[in-house]
Amino acid sequence: MTTVDAHPSALWRMPRAQNRAPLPGNGAFMLAGWGDAAPVLTADDPVVSYTAERRARLAEALPAELLVIPTGEIRTRSNDTSFGFRPGTDHLWLTGNRSASSVLLVDTTGGEAGAVLYLHAPSGRETDEFWRNDAIGDLWVGPRPSLRETQDALGIECRSLDDFEADLASAARRAKRVRVLPTLDDRVDELVKSICGPDFEPHLLLKSTLDELRLIKNDWEIGQLQAAVDATVLGFDDCAREWSAARASGRGERYLEGTFTRRARLDGEGPAYGSIVGSGAHATTLHWTSNSGPLRDGDLVLMDMGVELESLYSADVSRTLPVTGEFTSLQRDVYSIVLRAQQAGIDTLRAGVAFQAYQDACARSLSEGLIDLGLLTCSVDEAMDPSALYQRRWSISRSGHMLGMDIHDCNHAPQASYLTGMLSAGNALTVEPGLYFQQNDLTVPAELRGMGIRIEDDLIVTETSSINLSAALPREPGEVEAWMAERAR
Repeated sequence: MTTVDAHPSALWRMPRAQNRAPLPGNGAFMLAGWGDAAPVLTADDPVVSYTAERRARLAEALPAELLVIPTGEIRTRSNDTSFGFRPGTDHLWLTGNRSASSVLLVDTTGGEAGAVLYLHAPSGRETDEFWRNDAIGDLWVGPRPSLRETQDALGIECRSLDDFEADLASAARRAKRVRVLPTLDDRVDELVKSICGPDFEPHLLLKSTLDELRLIKNDWEIGQLQAAVDATVLGFDDCAREWSAARASGRGERYLEGTFTRRARLDGEGPAYGSIVGSGAHATTLHWTSNSGPLRDGDLVLMDMGVELESLYSADVSRTLPVTGEFTSLQRDVYSIVLRAQQAGIDTLRAGVAFQAYQDACARSLSEGLIDLGLLTCSVDEAMDPSALYQRRWSISRSGHMLGMDIHDCNHAPQASYLTGMLSAGNALTVEPGLYFQQNDLTVPAELRGMGIRIEDDLIVTETSSINLSAALPREPGEVEAWMAERAR
């Protein structure tokens, strides 16, 4: 057995070197004596294979202009703590860069588009930023890649953020128009405004163009969406396996939220949005994210959750499960109405069909179900009249939306390409009809009050139909009960 000096410092004392130079004092001591940091960007990012082509498509759509796309700022959460940083969707889509406060400048004024990515250069050892700046100093947040390292990894020219203002001012003089993607970085917005002066127009054409370009997903993007959905299915599975513990907790909703969050952090970057876990009457609040209630026997639990990957591609899946593991007769009847409506919408999906068609298919099926329940005494056509608002009382929202890097993806795209447009192969979307009977709604029987049901799946439109990415998670009521029973063992 090896023995050591009993003196407590013997385990870490640095060996004495005969010819070591004395260490510098004060701040110089903090900057001296460091070896080279290991490379930060070590793996190839598959998204880089697509970014140059995406920038070219953007330049073609907005020629002779100067386009400014920030990645976003780190935002303060409270006092001196910050929210976790998520890069701006469009910036990452165009560059693959995830660093905060970066700016992409796409210059289409010279005929052939040029692009430069401006970033915070690493702290280095020349200034005290390295150890004094707790926001970006390497000693606080870890080493940042050099500009050359980023340039080689992302395949785009990189310059220091210190050069951005002068470069922007110079380029703006020859541009027909300067457009900035607003609200991501206040300092960039103000800088563009100051340089453009009275010619500055705060418009969303740049965002609208980018969203339209992102509407159709390629095979790699579809693979990312499938990976996000697969992780989400595992998260629902985890919740089912811990169902008994959640029921025993005074905050069963939060127990399930935490269970899913663990999976989202293990298999992705985290939840793609504020997870919704609503038991009982909480399920009738579409954006219930407090998740503070218990799971009471006899109630249903609506869970709307999704995993976001490092690539930002995300899932958005909903299931409504019985607390006891078995639906009551009434719950099964209402659940089946929602399921039929969802399937009616799914059956409509294919390229060349209007986006509104699957929304209408869901709504018509829900109307038929509400008539069967006796809640509506009109015809289906009368129930479908938008001005009547019959359905809005109990279904409230649309029955789906585009999906991708944002949960409500591409929602600034021109209406003619989205809401009033036609579906195309490669569109990714959700189908999620629901019925929500508020606890204080006196127009419905007492036994329906406080019941909320939503079923949501993520699908890819094809030329002839669609692919359900979340088909591994059961939807049929009998299959749901069997799935819960199997995981409870």
